[in-house]
Amino acid sequence: MQHRKARGQKKTNRRPAKELCSECGLCDTYYIHYVKEACAFLNQQFDHLETTTHGRQRDLDNDQELYFGVHQAMWMAKKTDPIPGAQWTGIVTTIAIEMLTQGKVEGVICVQSHPADRFQPRPILATTPAEIYNARVNKPTLSPNLSVLEEVERSGMKKLLVIGVGCQIQALRAVEKHLGLEKLYVLGTPCVDNVTRAGLQKFLETTSRSPATVVHYEFMQDFNVHFKHEDGSIEKVPFFALNTKELKDVFAPSCMTCFDYVNSLADLVVGYMGATFGWQWIVVRNERGQEMLDIAKGALQLQPVTSQGNRKPAVQQSIEAYDQAITLPLWLGWLLGFIINRLGPKGLEYGRFSIDSHFIRNFLYVQRRYPHKLAHHVPAFARRIISQYRLPSD
Repeated sequence: MQHRKARGQKKTNRRPAKELCSECGLCDTYYIHYVKEACAFLNQQFDHLETTTHGRQRDLDNDQELYFGVHQAMWMAKKTDPIPGAQWTGIVTTIAIEMLTQGKVEGVICVQSHPADRFQPRPILATTPAEIYNARVNKPTLSPNLSVLEEVERSGMKKLLVIGVGCQIQALRAVEKHLGLEKLYVLGTPCVDNVTRAGLQKFLETTSRSPATVVHYEFMQDFNVHFKHEDGSIEKVPFFALNTKELKDVFAPSCMTCFDYVNSLADLVVGYMGATFGWQWIVVRNERGQEMLDIAKGALQLQPVTSQGNRKPAVQQSIEAYDQAITLPLWLGWLLGFIINRLGPKGLEYGRFSIDSHFIRNFLYVQRRYPHKLAHHVPAFARRIISQYRLPSD
């Protein structure tokens, strides 16, 4: 294989995607040889990779597949006995540990925190349940998960589980045929609005009452950002009162040009965006995904997904508000959030609200900053979703 010729090369700081690099880690390995094909920001190829991964493309005339990608089933779930210290109840951690202990895989690519900084990601090739357990909780910063792919080949492993986000998984799928694996399982999480470590610090300092004590945070279905602090307290900040002017440029350019919020190339996706508050959203995309869900099913409560409300008025109103960097007073942000939470979208409709809002924002970002990429970079499903709304004229 061609990449083996580069085995002895030293890692470099080359980033062919330049400022659009998502730091997925592929370019830190000798698989950089395939980057022009594999990188989501150099070569958008959803249709091809959906077909090779799931056996078919998503059906654009099926509203659920248009939004959430190829899938066999969707559920709401939570663990019966939550894992202490997990961000939610520990579904991802549980599946990964069971896959390893039951011999389905020999190793798991996951992300621990740097010993000196809880938000600094440290990708590892885990071979023990303890290593997987120590990787629980999301790290909301760009993470070079694929940088450990060389370790997989050196180890001689043939059965691997990879946990990652959309840009990482697109690159992984593009080089999958070069990895020499007998079985690859991909457990994905939805991802949007990621940041560099410096960007995260600015977000925390701009938004939280106590940036130094934040353990983790999430943009939740009640239209508030939830910050969990070291003492266990939860701080809530309404979406509509965020300092948009200060935060508009804090997110990574790769995230502002991404259209794979739902991690469409994973086998199984676990997040929260399509579930009602307090539950996790599970998307089974193919038989490998069903196999992973089955292995942990006995530890889970499962419910059918639901959908309620109408997202479109809230999405349309948010377009101009974001575009003009409008920041509401805190009291008005609380009031608006309360009203929308009572009357607005829930369940899958909340997921569509989030997808609509981010796809429109990202389409405008590409159109204004990278117009030469617009025709090839924005996938057909994103264009169809965006076409439902009136966009600002520049």
